[in-house]
Amino acid sequence: MIDAILDLNLTKELLVIILAAFPIIELRGAIPTAIGILDFSWYYALLLAIIGNMLPVPFILLLLETVTRLLNRVPVFKKWLDWLFERTRKRSKIIQKYKRIGLILFVAIPLPFTGAWTGSLAAVLLGISFKQAFFSIFLGVIIAGVIVTCLTLLGWIGAIIAGIALCSVSVYSFLKSSNNGRNK
Repeated sequence: MIDAILDLNLTKELLVIILAAFPIIELRGAIPTAIGILDFSWYYALLLAIIGNMLPVPFILLLLETVTRLLNRVPVFKKWLDWLFERTRKRSKIIQKYKRIGLILFVAIPLPFTGAWTGSLAAVLLGISFKQAFFSIFLGVIIAGVIVTCLTLLGWIGAIIAGIALCSVSVYSFLKSSNNGRNK
């Protein structure tokens, strides 16, 4: 995916913004690409990634309900949207519990499916106002960007730290879900 975008004849800055705006990749992929492949300074890479990551947020916050109503009329889209919204609801317990602070933390944790896109979906699903959601997501994106930038600058050590953190979160989630299953 990143190679296909890099093959386009766009400016390097626009490539970073597009990568950061893309779901799943977001700034977690844009910052390492900007620093490691495109040779941007860390602060320029961080700035471009934040801009790109925030681009889709207002559109999601403002248009999701309207687009959802239209797409729900098509059975294939309805099934996919139901899956997406259920998955988002399951992952957004921290947001439900802590509202704005939870939304900041949810977006700030640089793990798969916890970025600006999913945070925006969760904010709409939980009825958080545009202004509160936008600024909470913005703060979360800044924090995630700083974390990813630091890990990128640490090179292999950063990759090992991120890998250990991901494994720890995965094991914790698995153990927690196993214990919840036994308690029922």
